[in-house]
Amino acid sequence: MCAALVLNERANRTPAPAPVHVYHPAPPRAPSLSPAAEAAEWFRRIKPYCNSVEITTVKRSMQPLTTVEGVGYHAACLGLAGRIDDARRAIDALDANDRAGAANIVFAIGHPVADAGDDRSAGPMMELVVDYIPSHYMAVYHAGMAEYMLGQRDLARRNLTEFLRQYSPNDGWRTNAQDVLRRLDDPNADPRRPREP
Repeated sequence: MCAALVLNERANRTPAPAPVHVYHPAPPRAPSLSPAAEAAEWFRRIKPYCNSVEITTVKRSMQPLTTVEGVGYHAACLGLAGRIDDARRAIDALDANDRAGAANIVFAIGHPVADAGDDRSAGPMMELVVDYIPSHYMAVYHAGMAEYMLGQRDLARRNLTEFLRQYSPNDGWRTNAQDVLRRLDDPNADPRRPREP
């Protein structure tokens, strides 16, 4: 009787379905970044450490790219850390035709610093840009203004005079440069920063 029940149970069972193979495609690969975007991403990650204390140790684990953009961001980070000579060495390692491109990146990073009035950081960075791109009138202007605020009268006079030679629109930038040059000639003038246009 037991054997009959077991055989009856087997006969009433539905066969197990055949295994189904499900295709799982590989996850999509993230698009590769261009060298410029990769360099900008490197700078975004390292920027909090672009100071004189942390830059040396952090840079060992986060090596910059050797492209023009990578060197430009690296030089900007060094500039923010106050290491202008190291920034200059980084740019000088590039081909002479690529140095201006790297210096433009330094300007782009240093420009908000200059606008914020951090003359101690911005002045040397802007002077670095001027060394590679003497015709960069905004770098010349910011270098001169920062040097004026830091009491570097001869450098300020040289850069602001050059700015006026390069920049002809009669606007707030030009007016400020003229005002500072007058102050440089008057030892009793108020040394406060002129209003940004």
